[in-house]
Amino acid sequence: MMILIADSGSTKTDWTLLHSSVRQGGNVVVATFHTQGITPVHQTAGDIRQILTVELLPQLSTFPRSKLIELGLLESPLLQGMSVFFYGSGCTPDQVPMMSQLIAEVLSAKTVEVHSDLTAAARALCQHEAGIACILGTGANSCLYDGTQIVQNTPPLGYILGDEGSGAVLGRSFLNAIFKDPALADVRDEFLKANKMQMKDVIQRVYRQPMANRWLASLSPFIHDHLSHPAIRTLVVDNFRLFLRRNVVPYHRPDLPVGCVGSVASIYQPQLEEAALAEGFTIGRILQSPMEGLLQYHEA
Repeated sequence: MMILIADSGSTKTDWTLLHSSVRQGGNVVVATFHTQGITPVHQTAGDIRQILTVELLPQLSTFPRSKLIELGLLESPLLQGMSVFFYGSGCTPDQVPMMSQLIAEVLSAKTVEVHSDLTAAARALCQHEAGIACILGTGANSCLYDGTQIVQNTPPLGYILGDEGSGAVLGRSFLNAIFKDPALADVRDEFLKANKMQMKDVIQRVYRQPMANRWLASLSPFIHDHLSHPAIRTLVVDNFRLFLRRNVVPYHRPDLPVGCVGSVASIYQPQLEEAALAEGFTIGRILQSPMEGLLQYHEA
C-alpha cells in the first residue's frame, strides 16, 4: 500500500511517499517531492487543484520505476487506493471537506485525512503519548495533546496581538530594543549598516509593506549571531518565557514535556531550555520540521 504524507506551509509543501509492506518490515520511503505551499484559507479550490495537477502529479507520474525495483517494490506509486495524510496551515475544520475532496479526486486516493499543522506538531512530537506540543517558527502556537487528539489550545492571536515566542515577535522585540536602549546602540548601528537601512526604512518596511511578520522573523539570523551580547540573550530568553507563561501555563500540566517544532525552536534550543527551566517546564523533543516525526507516527 502506498502512503503519501504532506507537510504544508504558506511557502512550500513537502511530500513523502511511503510503501507500507510486511515483507519490507514496515514503511519504506520511496520518494520525496516538493510543491508550492497550499493554504486553503488563502487559496481557492481552483488554485489548489492547479498545484496538485500541475506540480505534484507530474512528479509522481515520472518517478523512476528503477527506484521501485531497487527497493523491491513493483507497484506504481500512482496505484488507486493510495492513502493520503495532508497536514497544513489554514486547514481549519470548515476547509477540511474541500481539501479532502480535491485530494481524493486529483490523486485517485482511496482514503484522505486532512489535519492542521498543529495536529502535525502534536503527532510528530508526542506520537501516541500525552504531551504539550508547540510550533515556534515565523508564528507560534501550542496545544495540550492526550495522545490521540488535541484537547486544549491557547489561541495564538497572531504577531500583533500574540504569537509570543515566534520569530516575528522576536524580531519586533529586537527592533524595539535596539532603537530604545542606549546600551544597544552599537548593535543598532551594526544592524542598520548590514541591512543598508535607516530607522525610517525600518518603519516603512514594517508599516507600509506586506508580510511584515515574515520580514520581522527574517531578522533571526542576525539576532542569533549576537547572542553573546547579554541584553540580546536576555531578550531571546524572555521571549520564550513569555510564550510559556501566556500559552503553556493555562494547560496546568507542568508534569508533561513541552515539545517544539519549527526553525526558531531548533535554532534557539539552549535559550528555550533556559526559559523552560525558569518557568518550571521540561523541554521534550525538538524538531525543525514535523516530517521526521510524522513518518514515525505513521509507522506505528
